[in-house]
Amino acid sequence: MIARPVLACTLAVLAFNHTHPVNAEPIPVRFPQGSMHGFLALRTLDGKLIATGDATQTVRGPRIISRLTFHFRDGSLDDDQAVYTQQGVFRLENDHHVQRGPSFPKPTDISVDVPGGTVISHEAGKDGQEKVTTKHMELPPDLANGIWLVLIENMRASTPETRMSYVAAFGGARLIKIVIKPVDIASFRVGGNARPAQHFLARVELGGVTGVIAPLIGRQPHDLDFWLMEGRQAPGFVREEGQFYDGGPVWRIEQVSPVMH
Repeated sequence: MIARPVLACTLAVLAFNHTHPVNAEPIPVRFPQGSMHGFLALRTLDGKLIATGDATQTVRGPRIISRLTFHFRDGSLDDDQAVYTQQGVFRLENDHHVQRGPSFPKPTDISVDVPGGTVISHEAGKDGQEKVTTKHMELPPDLANGIWLVLIENMRASTPETRMSYVAAFGGARLIKIVIKPVDIASFRVGGNARPAQHFLARVELGGVTGVIAPLIGRQPHDLDFWLMEGRQAPGFVREEGQFYDGGPVWRIEQVSPVMH
């Protein structure tokens, strides 16, 4: 299991007016999570390596601490840490996501506290000074910040559509909705052996006037594609392609193995 690659980044800087609560149920636990450490590579679509990543999970009593960190070759950082529980269903408790450095045109620093119903965002003001905004929100139980891939891995590919809530970080925070759909079956190789991977597509759902205007002004976010190997014992992350920030290029995340010197 690899926890939360780029969907959080793709959604974190959107500015659409979806501020209403989204009524949705938490995802039931099919595959309980445990401690792990995985290694990732972040590449452009033509294969250029731009960052390396560590995905970790630590069990602390009833809570799971999930962290995904990418260190870019240009010194940039993308760091997301989430804490959640898995007692029958998955529930996010808090999430802290930071983006900074040359790879990101606009720094991002947002903290989500679900039990307290608060979202704190740090942004650079027009005068260059840091602006801290605290917003009190009704945060739904299906909130996916920092744990969206854990939730998807526990979905069933036979389910035509699954909706999740997400707090995007633009302008002090917006509550939006994402829709996950199975697309088709692809093939990948491990040690020369072909294996199937379920291809999913994640899309930001924009309704009303916003949904009509967004594509016209170039603000419709790029769809996120990801591939998972399903299994009776545990699913496996294969690949993900999406944007790390609004209007940014599409990058690819894949697992890598350590190489001894």
